[in-house]
Amino acid sequence: MAKTVVVYHSGYGHTQRMAQAVADGAQAQLIAIDADGNLPDGGWEALAAASAIVMGSPTYMGSVSWQFKKFADATSKPWFSQAWKDKLFAGFTNSASMNGDKLSTLHYLFTLAMQHGGVWVGTAMMPSNKKDAKRNDTNYLGSFAGAMAQSPSDSSPAEMPQGDLDTAKLFGQRVAAMATKLHG
Repeated sequence: MAKTVVVYHSGYGHTQRMAQAVADGAQAQLIAIDADGNLPDGGWEALAAASAIVMGSPTYMGSVSWQFKKFADATSKPWFSQAWKDKLFAGFTNSASMNGDKLSTLHYLFTLAMQHGGVWVGTAMMPSNKKDAKRNDTNYLGSFAGAMAQSPSDSSPAEMPQGDLDTAKLFGQRVAAMATKLHG
């Protein structure tokens, strides 16, 4: 059976909630990047053993957090040996603004995956973009490249829109299904 790992950094807890929803959907292992940009013991080994790696970061100033960037820079070791070649990759992000330049963050994650020789998995989810759409509908933010969430800057993680969390869970299910198709 294909193994999926969700590796993420969360600054205030919103991205952690999103990571948990993705992991629940994918039945994946969670690996949190700590406040110093480091993985916990066994984190690198879990990533090496994974068939699919889902990466998540809040969008800060139009890109990933510095903690996630530190992790990404440290992936040069598996990159050099092409250890992650042909793994599935996917990504997600959260920011306070409705747009917030989240697509820049997803492009960063996509580029990192491509540098590793990976295969990217998008959401394959239709957007909720009709007049009767509600904020708690799935894929309300209309992202195809990866899962996106929006959390007002003065909201707690508990106040995240359920539709964004449902989108993240469905996205996790898709990644796991694709990993099973590709890697058995």
